[in-house]
Amino acid sequence: MDFSFTPEQEQLREAIRRYLGQEYSFAARKAIIHGAGTSDKAWRGLAELGLLGVPVAQEHGGFGGSGVDRMVVMEELGRGLVIEPFFATAILGVACLRLAGNAQQQAAVLPGVADGTQKLALALTETQSRHELFNVAANATQAGQGWVLKGTKTVVLHGAQADRLIVAARTGGATRDQAGLSLFMLERGAQGMSVSDYRTIDGMRAADIRFDNAKLAANALLGRVGGAWPVIRATAEIGIAALCAEAVGCMLALNEATLEYLKTRKQFGVAIGRFQVLQHKAVEMFMETEQARSLALLAAVKVDGDDAIARARTIHAAKVRVGRAAKFVGQTAIQLHGGMGMTDELPLGHYFKRLTMIEATLGDTDHHLAAFASLADAA
Repeated sequence: MDFSFTPEQEQLREAIRRYLGQEYSFAARKAIIHGAGTSDKAWRGLAELGLLGVPVAQEHGGFGGSGVDRMVVMEELGRGLVIEPFFATAILGVACLRLAGNAQQQAAVLPGVADGTQKLALALTETQSRHELFNVAANATQAGQGWVLKGTKTVVLHGAQADRLIVAARTGGATRDQAGLSLFMLERGAQGMSVSDYRTIDGMRAADIRFDNAKLAANALLGRVGGAWPVIRATAEIGIAALCAEAVGCMLALNEATLEYLKTRKQFGVAIGRFQVLQHKAVEMFMETEQARSLALLAAVKVDGDDAIARARTIHAAKVRVGRAAKFVGQTAIQLHGGMGMTDELPLGHYFKRLTMIEATLGDTDHHLAAFASLADAA
């Protein structure tokens, strides 16, 4: 199997890196975090660069990119510490709408995603859910030709910034049943919907969203009533593959910053990179990152495959390997920087915070290790 990127993918990588280097500095990022939380200018820039259209099908104005194309984009966004709602919109939102929406629903939304005029958010988790995406108590009941939605969703990534929300609600079964889940799409500001926006530890935005008898039209339903679980699971797998790529980008940046610090920081008259024990630490960081990148690339290849078992095994394995590598690389980078590694002025701590949030998103290492083991037992 050829694990090298195509010339087109390498050109895309260089274009993203060049744009972020010129327009999305660390200082600009901090200003966005402490201001509105997202930047309309940066979002337009991502759209003009064509990044928002990478996951969108060609018939809707996108490029119909593969899992590897998405990996190229997410790796560079991770390296650039981008806090815009690309993951929520172009990865999770597009995947869910592509898998569950009909032709009319897709045509109404996806062209807007590609040109940057539509932002999406996926509301799946609740206070009792933890990493069980099927653990849903919010419910939707039919009312005439439409639906009435009740319940609360928590930690909805960029939920307050989204123009449209895709919400998982129970239309049948018990709270932890995989059957009986349905997906609904509604516009921001719908009657009966209240949003509480806040900043997460990595500078991103999330929201808790409450639905008090929110009235939905009949065409708000995505897919089949009670049959949303396969779509939710497949969307989560696409999201995990993208998060693994983003984490790799963060780790690559940490490796570069740490190596540069070891070359320039001096003690006892010599650069600390001359000390063998620190050289060993730097090599271990590099090895962990490369192993994680290999699994992330395999996940990007497999996530578009038709073999559900092979896809799930690869996704679980990648999340475990990337999670372990992220912890080691992040902690070691901070340790090798000494006191400077703890300051807010360096990007170092910001990368570590982002890696910490990636670890907790869509299942942590322990969750995916158990899931991988259960697949092995079933085989």
